Amino acid sequence: MSEVTIDRSSTLDTLFEPAQIAGLSVRNRFVMAPMTRCESPDGRPTTEVATYYGRRAQGGVGLIITEGTSVGHPAASNDSNIPRFEGDALPGWKQVVDSVHAGGARIVPQLWHAGLLRKWHAHGVKHGYGARQDVSPSGWLNSDEKICDPMSIDDIEAVVTAFGAAAHDAHELGFDGIELQGAHGYLIDQFLWAGTNRRDDRYGGTLGRRSQFAADIVAECRRMTTPDFPIIFRFSQWKQQDYTAQLATTPEELEQVLSPLCDAGVDIFHPSQRRYWQPEFDGSDRTLAGWTRKVTGKPAIIVGSVGLALDLRQAGFAAGAAAEVASLERIPAMFDRGEFDLVAVGRLMVGNPEWCNAVRAGHLADIKPYSSEMLARLT
Repeated sequence: MSEVTIDRSSTLDTLFEPAQIAGLSVRNRFVMAPMTRCESPDGRPTTEVATYYGRRAQGGVGLIITEGTSVGHPAASNDSNIPRFEGDALPGWKQVVDSVHAGGARIVPQLWHAGLLRKWHAHGVKHGYGARQDVSPSGWLNSDEKICDPMSIDDIEAVVTAFGAAAHDAHELGFDGIELQGAHGYLIDQFLWAGTNRRDDRYGGTLGRRSQFAADIVAECRRMTTPDFPIIFRFSQWKQQDYTAQLATTPEELEQVLSPLCDAGVDIFHPSQRRYWQPEFDGSDRTLAGWTRKVTGKPAIIVGSVGLALDLRQAGFAAGAAAEVASLERIPAMFDRGEFDLVAVGRLMVGNPEWCNAVRAGHLADIKPYSSEMLARLT
């Protein structure tokens, strides 16, 4: 596939210029990364949630990707305080959309299904989800622990339909696109990863067939919206169940994984790395985002410890975790090389809603280091 091209520049200021990326019009190339906050009782986003996202829009970010939101399927969520994207939760999402648009930013919801990953978190049972039906491509939680039967074709079709319905609702509510969570061991990723997908039908076996479930979801989301409604797809090599896991060990294998998703209608890829600057494959200095752009011809978002001195595993969301602010000096040169189109910032946005405005103005001293204590409440 042909490689996408961008105007070359070596200054951070260029990233603050407006851009058109795969039909998505943004005022700059900075993105608020999705971060689970568990502040939506019974799955319904509150006014405080709308204010939380609105403050980041006012703080200058170009695009907001919401925290993961569960689609309308009985086993989709692993916490009753994670927002839903269906039914009586939708009016709360309308408040969020309006708040973000009033602040001048674009917004997409991240749609997810936890699958067996909810078993990985003890709070999945604590909040009353233990009795719900478990779904998994082959019943494996990780590469060595099987806990349920494989999904039937009817099970698969029900989940695909739920994602399509959520995409339709996002379009109707005025969102600017959607992101599908295909990373970090969630259900879509459980199909992508050989460790949890041991099927021998059209949904398993080869790299391409393991992508079929994701491709069916993308196609259904496209069918339920419009041809120009942006679809972002997030994926990762690492899983919460296994930080050493890999979907692809070479660029050729990566192309086999992602090509079916391109054909189904993905517009932008969001490859999740723990350290955004690290090369992905031996013999090249390209990152996972850079390789994604090269093998798909699609725009890509870099993410992973942007602006922080420690990565997610070293200083994530656990109590007591902290990380100092780090330089952004690598980013202009990476943009210059064609590694990415958008830059996603996660943990620094938790305690710094004005992060983009501060960086643009050169007020780096105003940026607070990350601390897990910032997660105590929405601000």
